[in-house]
Amino acid sequence: MHQHTLALSAHLQDAVVTCFGDTYAGIDPELRPATRREFGHLQSNLPLRLAGPLGLPPREIGARLIDAVDPGGLATLELAGAGFINITWSPDVLGAAVGDLFTDPHLGVRTPETRQRVVVDYSSPNVAKQMHVGHLRSTVIGDSLARVLTYAGHEVVRQNHLGDWGTQFGMLVEELLGEGLRDPAAVSGLDMAELLALYQRAKARFDDDPGFADSARRRVVALQSGEPTTLALWQALVDASMAEFDAVYGRLGVLLTGDDFDGESRYNPQLPGIVDDLRTSGLLTESAGAQVVYPDGFTGRDGAALPLIVRKADGGFGYAATDLATIRHRVDDLAVDRVVYVVDHRQSQHFDMVFAVARAAGWLPESVEVQHIGFGTVLGPDGRPFKTRSGETVTLTALLDAAEEAAAASYAGPEVVRAVANAAVKYADLSNHLARDYVFDLARMSATTGETGPYLQYAHARVSSILAQAPQQAYAVGTPSHPAEQRLALELTGFAPVVAKVADTLEPHHLTAYLYGLATALTGFYESCPVLKAEGEVRQTRLALCEATRRVLSAGLGLLGIEAPRRM
Repeated sequence: MHQHTLALSAHLQDAVVTCFGDTYAGIDPELRPATRREFGHLQSNLPLRLAGPLGLPPREIGARLIDAVDPGGLATLELAGAGFINITWSPDVLGAAVGDLFTDPHLGVRTPETRQRVVVDYSSPNVAKQMHVGHLRSTVIGDSLARVLTYAGHEVVRQNHLGDWGTQFGMLVEELLGEGLRDPAAVSGLDMAELLALYQRAKARFDDDPGFADSARRRVVALQSGEPTTLALWQALVDASMAEFDAVYGRLGVLLTGDDFDGESRYNPQLPGIVDDLRTSGLLTESAGAQVVYPDGFTGRDGAALPLIVRKADGGFGYAATDLATIRHRVDDLAVDRVVYVVDHRQSQHFDMVFAVARAAGWLPESVEVQHIGFGTVLGPDGRPFKTRSGETVTLTALLDAAEEAAAASYAGPEVVRAVANAAVKYADLSNHLARDYVFDLARMSATTGETGPYLQYAHARVSSILAQAPQQAYAVGTPSHPAEQRLALELTGFAPVVAKVADTLEPHHLTAYLYGLATALTGFYESCPVLKAEGEVRQTRLALCEATRRVLSAGLGLLGIEAPRRM
């Protein structure tokens, strides 16, 4: 459909020259999808934009353009409102556009002119701690963006910036040794409940026993210096946690694997060099014993310049140092063109300051695009951050358990139940504007009516059932003549543009809205246009529309990380 739109745009540009001279040659008609069905398929406000320069009423301009344009059988044009041109594609064009979907395994999504190498940084749980509801959005959003960018033709490097370093590990290792747990193999076999209990015991001793706290701090020094026993137990804690994380990712159906883990520990040896290089470049300042950078343009409420703490007064390194080292690695070693950080919106200022310092230091060239994709909070029914009845943060495992329990009330079979539960959770998350909070309402999210993931899955299963009753090797698209056929055909042509839009804007809700519109059009088609009872070319065209819809729904759901079952 893209080439047809370009052709129609060229015809309108020719009409402008014919009517008003070469002065206006090359003006873009700016064809946009119609906002309402009665306005046709596309609209242009070209007459309104020409009214000022020409000194003529917009409707007069529009009428002259429509008289002069030769759409070549592509579409019909009519003047509407204050001076809009409404455009309706011909049925032949719609049929041909659907036919193109059968010859292109990529469903019309074109390879970008400039293919980028993109890092997507997402999920990022902490070792020895359970993943909780706060990790849901980063994991689901990041996974979808990685899928979309890959489908759009870019080279994607997934990175899970694991919290596997810091003072808490001195505390944990010291607790292990105090309890006589010296065998790394035994520690690596601990499950997440045991790891959590270990953390709670260690934290309680750290808070109540000054002697233990001092030992834990010395253990941090031992870890940083690579003392063998300490390092082996730390690695065992990491291994045990990663096994649990892998299980959650597998259950949730996200793409992250062990190969994508990029822990904070990786950058620990580089942190002194970060400080030294910032000092050499003249960016580093001492403030109350800490080593900080004051990037331009960042001030507090009192108007005072805000510092980015690189090294704390006690000699420890802040998160900023690790994030700066990470940027250097991604630019210098991974040779990225774009880095996408999918992290809670509350970290926006932190990332803005890190990016500003990295650019000032020359570590982040202007040619490399960095984006922080912030997101809102998951809320409970009371409109507050989602908590358990006792006020604790909801674990991600508990949340998925609840989603599967809700799905099991309507569906049978563990695979279907899990697929529906994941669809409910993921679609509810991705269909919201990222920066907005949303209420976690399982009853609404799991419904097969309304704008939900299970509704889209049901649409896919429904059309798959029709096709299963009329199996064939090839599909021939004729001319869609019924309005419901034409509406469905038009919706199908929107897949490639929406994938390109999400790859550009990194806003998955555009894709969820598109798929919901496609499923709604399929419902209207199903109710108005019998498929299996039709005959001849009408039957072939309707079957082809069904198969094209199945392919687009399957691909689109896949980009959201949602399974597309053939039966439910």
